[in-house]
Amino acid sequence: MKKEKQPAKTRLDRFISQRININKRDVRLILAQQRIIVDGVIANNIQQIIHPFTSVIFDGEPLQNSQACYLMLNKPTDVVSATSDLQHKTVIDLLSHPLKDSLHITGRLDLNSSGLLLLTNDSSWSRKLMLPDQKVAKVYRVTTEKPMNNEYIEAFRDGMYFSYENITTKPVNLKILGEHTAELSLTEGRYHQIKRMFGRFRNPVLKIHRLSIGSIRLDPQLAPGESRSLNEDEINCL
Repeated sequence: MKKEKQPAKTRLDRFISQRININKRDVRLILAQQRIIVDGVIANNIQQIIHPFTSVIFDGEPLQNSQACYLMLNKPTDVVSATSDLQHKTVIDLLSHPLKDSLHITGRLDLNSSGLLLLTNDSSWSRKLMLPDQKVAKVYRVTTEKPMNNEYIEAFRDGMYFSYENITTKPVNLKILGEHTAELSLTEGRYHQIKRMFGRFRNPVLKIHRLSIGSIRLDPQLAPGESRSLNEDEINCL
C-alpha cells in the first residue's frame, strides 16, 4: 500500500485515498462496507477529521497507529539540545523511551544551561506552546559572578535595547534571592538573552537553570539526565 506524508489534519476520504491509492469517490463504498475503523469505531463519515495520532484501520491492517508522546527531562550541563551531534552527547541520547527517535525538542537550552526541557512528537502541541501570542512565561534561576542590586530589577523590568536585532526586550520579572542568585521570568527567547542582559552590567552569568515553562514545572524528583512522561494536566496546560 502507498504511504505518503500526511498534513497535521485531513479529511478521512483524503487520508484513505492517499494511503491505499484509490479515488476519493470510492471511499464512500468502502465506508458503506464497514471496512474502516477509526479510534475503535466503524467509520461512516467521509468528512471525519483525521489527526496525526488518530488510529485508522483498513481491512484489519493499521494505516496509522502513532502514539503521542510528551516528556520532561532534567537536562544536565554539557549536553546539547539536539537530536544528533557529532561532538557532544544529546538529550536524545539520555532517553530510553521507545519513541525517542520520533521526538523533537520544545524550548531549547544552551549547552551549559540545565533544567526543564520538553520533548514530544506532537508538533501542533509544541508549536502552540512556543507561539509568541501565547506569552508562555519561562522561569530560570541564574547565578552570577558579581553581586546584584535593585538597579538590575528596574533595568530588566524596563527592557533593554539590542541593536543587533533592533528590538527592545519585553519586561522581565527579576527576583533577587541572594547577592549572586536570582530568578527571572521571560516570555521571549532572544539569542543568549539572559547572558546579554546581565552583560549590560558587566556581570558574567555562571549558571542558568530552567525551572518551568508556563505551568509545567520541573519535577524535583528528577535527577539530572532523568525524564518522565507529562501527566494529563501538564499536557493540557494551554
